[in-house]
Amino acid sequence: MHLPPAIRGVIEQRCGSSVVRADSQSAGFTPGFASVLTCADGSRHFVKAASVKAQRAFAESYRVEARKLRLLPPDLPAPRLRWLHDADDWVVLGIEYVDARAPYRPWEPGDLSAASLALVEVAEALTPAPLGLDRAVEEFATWPAYWDTSDHPRAADCRALAEQYAAVVDGDTLVHTDVRDDNLLFLTDGSVALCDWNWPVVGAAWLDSLFLLIGPRGDGLDVEAHIASHPLLAEVEAEHIDIVIALILGHFEVSARQPVPRYSPFVRDAQAWQRDVLHDWLAERRGWS
Repeated sequence: MHLPPAIRGVIEQRCGSSVVRADSQSAGFTPGFASVLTCADGSRHFVKAASVKAQRAFAESYRVEARKLRLLPPDLPAPRLRWLHDADDWVVLGIEYVDARAPYRPWEPGDLSAASLALVEVAEALTPAPLGLDRAVEEFATWPAYWDTSDHPRAADCRALAEQYAAVVDGDTLVHTDVRDDNLLFLTDGSVALCDWNWPVVGAAWLDSLFLLIGPRGDGLDVEAHIASHPLLAEVEAEHIDIVIALILGHFEVSARQPVPRYSPFVRDAQAWQRDVLHDWLAERRGWS
């Protein structure tokens, strides 16, 4: 994605040096500009940008992300928002650059342990949650109804589970809700940071730790053993975990069937993969054939 000269000038002014290299970050599913910029002074910056006219929905999502990043406590393991430019028909975020890698795929036990530890620490740091965010109970209110349009052979059973979600997901912790491999940063010192805070809500402290397990489960790791020894998940009733799996499975059931958007040709494949992982996981946990 090419930026107009005026916006490139704004970015260089904010970065404090001319840009000599831009490395596009292509792991996500949105069409906005997202690049690591290297400047003449040697500094590096992560910049996201979207046109208000051509990419209105994504520009608005960047505004929301900037607002939510500002709510995070300063010591949280997450890249910080350095600056925001919201003018000239563009929304541009300057975010702290972190020298890191994504988790290895297929998932490895060591990466899962490191990410899991980080999420436990994040949950502790974000309890109680900052003010000004929606609650999980409200955010997921329409999700049980996704099962009404599904032809899944266990749709009625899954709907019955999912509609019990409110008492299960409620809590006082700020929950990221979009924990997956492209939103995890493994730093050179062995720590893990969490990026892309677009959809945080206030809910149960263990939710992110459960969401983390979708990828490792799909890659063949024994996530049930992980749950049994986890400081948060081990204390959660098995039925409550099933309720949340059924809730998010319904979301992926519907999302994977939608038309493939021109700007994100792989998003439906990713959603279908997560749907299949969750389906098999829930069936195994419930003893369904």
